Amino acid sequence: MRVGSKQYLYSFYELDEPTETEISIAKNQTATIFSSQHACDLFSEHSDNCHYVPLGFDPDFFNTGKTYLKNKIHFGLMGKMEKRKHTLKIIKLWANKFGNNPDYQLTCLINNPFVKKEKLALDISKALDHETYKNINFLPFLNKNSEVNELLNSLDIDLTGLSGAEGWNLPAFNATCLGKWSVVLNSTSHKDWANSENSILVEPSKKIDAYDDIFFNKGSPFNQGKINDFSEDSFIHAVETAIEKCSSENKNGIKLKEKFTYQSSMDKILKIINHET
Repeated sequence: MRVGSKQYLYSFYELDEPTETEISIAKNQTATIFSSQHACDLFSEHSDNCHYVPLGFDPDFFNTGKTYLKNKIHFGLMGKMEKRKHTLKIIKLWANKFGNNPDYQLTCLINNPFVKKEKLALDISKALDHETYKNINFLPFLNKNSEVNELLNSLDIDLTGLSGAEGWNLPAFNATCLGKWSVVLNSTSHKDWANSENSILVEPSKKIDAYDDIFFNKGSPFNQGKINDFSEDSFIHAVETAIEKCSSENKNGIKLKEKFTYQSSMDKILKIINHET
């Protein structure tokens, strides 16, 4: 509902089928601002008050200059464990290729506060066929940006960008800005910042239903539609390409810090507000 004569909404949208409820909410604002061009384009088909303003790089994150895992290639996977993010699929495919190979390490920061820890552990165990891998590490929730910064700096390759639908994907974006090589599904918000010069792009193989009966429920007034998927072959090719590249710093990734800043985001939001006012 509106709380005043002028009301502005900054929103994140991930799927591909805006519902009547979501469209109504967007229309009810003086201006609705989305974090991705993908979302803005979808809602602009139904309303003429939609805008796109990207997120920025948080200066809390910086290059520590430290050496972390010597003589290993360190992969990272971050974000809530969800079907939408392909979390379990990514872990399983990685284990199939690199499991128990001491030259490679996968660190997962995939806690989900909306799911009991016991269920998370069980789902991970099922995905790995109840096998234990010495080179797959699961971290507890990290309370501080400084801790997340240490993790990002320790990585060589980030896999978070293989998510099937995002409003921006901060972990993959931040890792890329720090000069890491990110494997990124070329869809939704990823197209706003990831390209063939700064990321290892994976083309979607198909679309699948987003519904998981937890966060996405069919028939709900919110979050209806599909997510993008990828093939096992494209995953293997992408990680092999990333391994070839990760010995050198991702200089084009670092340039993203200059293009996407929160000062720029704020300026664009204020420009929209002032124009609408």
